[in-house]
Amino acid sequence: MSCDSQVVERLSGLVSSFICHSAGHLPDDVKTRLAQMKEVETEGFAPSIYDVMEKNMEMADKLGRPSCQDTGLPQFFAKVGTGFPYLEEIEPALVEAVKKATVEAPLRHNAVEVFDEVNTGNNVAHRIPWIDWELVPGSDKLELYFYMAGGGCSLPGFAKVLMPLEGYDGIAKAVFDQMTTYGVNACPPCLVGIGIAGSAEVAAKLSKKALLRPVGSHNENPKAAQMERDIEEGLNSVGLGPGGFGGKLSVMGVNIEQAARHPATLAVGMSTACWAHRRAGMIISPDFTYDFFTHKGVTL
Repeated sequence: MSCDSQVVERLSGLVSSFICHSAGHLPDDVKTRLAQMKEVETEGFAPSIYDVMEKNMEMADKLGRPSCQDTGLPQFFAKVGTGFPYLEEIEPALVEAVKKATVEAPLRHNAVEVFDEVNTGNNVAHRIPWIDWELVPGSDKLELYFYMAGGGCSLPGFAKVLMPLEGYDGIAKAVFDQMTTYGVNACPPCLVGIGIAGSAEVAAKLSKKALLRPVGSHNENPKAAQMERDIEEGLNSVGLGPGGFGGKLSVMGVNIEQAARHPATLAVGMSTACWAHRRAGMIISPDFTYDFFTHKGVTL
């Protein structure tokens, strides 16, 4: 079955506008959390750093430019209804949207082919944009998340398998070891995503999906929610502060996602988002109407 070129053009235009807006405008929950943290940080360099962040967001909006020069590698997380009529057109539309947004936003050219060490110049390369697929039975809509995974915020990421005897304390230790070593490179205050599973690749994937959850949300499992709060409190006590210049708060929050594990393994993955957490989500209907739910009131 061949793609409908008109559908690809229409869908790619919508998604390109979606990318361009999210490059220069942080989601509502992130802006709210940063404003709350600014009220708490009243000592040292912290107030000045938050002033710079606020000015940065204002200038990005005024000038129509990305809020950070590192616009990352494009990543899509697509929850596709089995009744969505344009399944064949989604992937080519997303690829075309990245090419368009690279010029229109503009996005920095960040896609470098592994082994060949060649920058493609349009943010499209082997398996990039990365697309994570999830089918949703009984739905006719496309729920699409876009995330700009910058170099700094990707640097602290890791995944490893622990001996089960290390337990959940071992997971916390691994997170703290990584954040105290590389957290400053992720332009704090960070959002920390943690995946817990039976194998490294599942834990890593869940840690990235955890970053798609709203700041301030909690895992439905009470024990996991308590672990989120405990790790957040502990990381804040480390005192990285905004920009790594010291302060009372180091993270916007901690989000944990989990999958059942094997009795003999306990895997942990961690992903981090910088203060300019450019995560965007919208739901697209078959008639191309949409709900840009991370940026309420915005018309593309």
